[in-house]
Amino acid sequence: MDFVLALHSHLPYVLNHGRWPHGSDWIAEGALDTYLPLLEVFRALGADGIAAPVTIGVTPVLANQLASPVFQAEMEDYFDQRLAACAEAPASLESTGDGHLRPVAEFWKERITRLRTLWRTIDGDVIGALRELEDAGRIEIMGSAATHGFLPLLGRDESIQLQLAVGFREHERLFGRAPRGCWLPECAYRPRGPWDPWPGSPRAAVRRGTDEFVADAGFGWVFVDAHLVMGGTPVGISTGGEIHTTARPETAHGRSPYRGYGVLSGGAARINALVRDPRVARQVWSRQEGYPGDGDYLEFHKLRWPGGLRLWRVTGSGIDLGAKQPYDPSRAAAQAAIHARHFAGLLGEVAAELPAKEHPVLAAPFDTELFGHWWFEGPDFLSAMFRSLAGADAIRATTASAHLDRHPPRTAVRLPEGTWGANGDYSMWIGPRTAWTWQRLWPLEETFWSIAARTIDMPARHAVLAQAARALLLAQSSDWQFIMSTGVVADYGERRFKEHCSDLERLLKGLGSDSTEEFGESAALAERLRHRDDLFPDVLAGVRRALGGSSRTPARA
Repeated sequence: MDFVLALHSHLPYVLNHGRWPHGSDWIAEGALDTYLPLLEVFRALGADGIAAPVTIGVTPVLANQLASPVFQAEMEDYFDQRLAACAEAPASLESTGDGHLRPVAEFWKERITRLRTLWRTIDGDVIGALRELEDAGRIEIMGSAATHGFLPLLGRDESIQLQLAVGFREHERLFGRAPRGCWLPECAYRPRGPWDPWPGSPRAAVRRGTDEFVADAGFGWVFVDAHLVMGGTPVGISTGGEIHTTARPETAHGRSPYRGYGVLSGGAARINALVRDPRVARQVWSRQEGYPGDGDYLEFHKLRWPGGLRLWRVTGSGIDLGAKQPYDPSRAAAQAAIHARHFAGLLGEVAAELPAKEHPVLAAPFDTELFGHWWFEGPDFLSAMFRSLAGADAIRATTASAHLDRHPPRTAVRLPEGTWGANGDYSMWIGPRTAWTWQRLWPLEETFWSIAARTIDMPARHAVLAQAARALLLAQSSDWQFIMSTGVVADYGERRFKEHCSDLERLLKGLGSDSTEEFGESAALAERLRHRDDLFPDVLAGVRRALGGSSRTPARA
């Protein structure tokens, strides 16, 4: 049996939008907690000759930030901040009668210092380090939509094309090669057919399916959730620490989640899909049912102030934060190794149940930030897991493309709409709390594409048009609705969404005007925003491609 581990790395655009808690510290925390520890693991496994063919995605909006000199400067400041917290901790702990926690503070000092050495060894170039791993044939890097826009709900076909075209080109620019796979934002899929997503929305009798747009952009495969292929209920999602657990899907129509499928929407299948495994996924991400809730692991929710160091362990289910016990790094690492062996055993059990002649594949996609950020020991778990799999005859770890190249799907399926979110539908992104965002965004899409068609061949207006395209893409990020729906810092998601919509409105006002004064105001605004929202340098190529590849659809009823 082939085993495909997929890690989906994504954060919305936060550079130049403050520091703590949802500005540059957000991405710096992701780098310190997850991206650098994973690079450390991949490098150590490579040095020991252990294959770890992870299929990792880095969304274009995240990749642009990781490649930015602004991020590199912010990361150095963040290291200084974290090491200062470690330096003051011993005396402070003694003064409060918590001297027994000093060894944990020393652990943090050693760890952060070590990771800063790695950071400087790679010259602060996380993207370059990942590119080197792919060039060496050790990992595969998949692409995605530009800002993780929720593709099935975008009101214009051109908007979907822009998200995917910019995503594809940015991947080529930053990673030096075309991506073969596409991470569908939120694993959200919509088949070809009528489009009428919400009362009062624009609608169309027929719109092309998500798979058709993905194929047109140049991608060859995606991941989908099991319930789309098999029927039944969704597995659940673990984003932002919010766990939604549902029953295991039952096989429908004789379909198995352990094979690849062609996705059939309009005519012949043009892309392939691997299916998220419904059996072992919860074992990795569920704090209630899986490994991360083990009592020996680091407690995410309890921090020491000042400094923000995490010094305690989970201790047990339902234990009050005040009763948490000190963290023991050695004990936690040993437990991660035990869990890794257990996971390898689960894979072996699945492999034993499947006929080898059918070339089964178990696909396990997760948010990358689960490993290290939400589950601190996650990178240690992955290291031990790949070491365990190195001696497993019945299981071959591989990348998504490598499996599909060896075993092209022989069956095509028509998929219903759905996501990997709560309830398996679109409700996390459009509902009573968030419908107003789409009611504001859909008219902005109409206006943007109307003005873009008139100005794309007017070089004097290109700088403003480019910044308007960036504002549109940023407003389309699925993160804003997700944040609002979870209720966690909902005001932040609302503020960011409104900010980008307002920027877009002001840019479009001058861009579409014959008034020299109004256009001048838009040009000045575009120049200011270019320094704040500095991403996608060739965004106009995506605008031009979208304008050339789609009719004006859907029409407003």
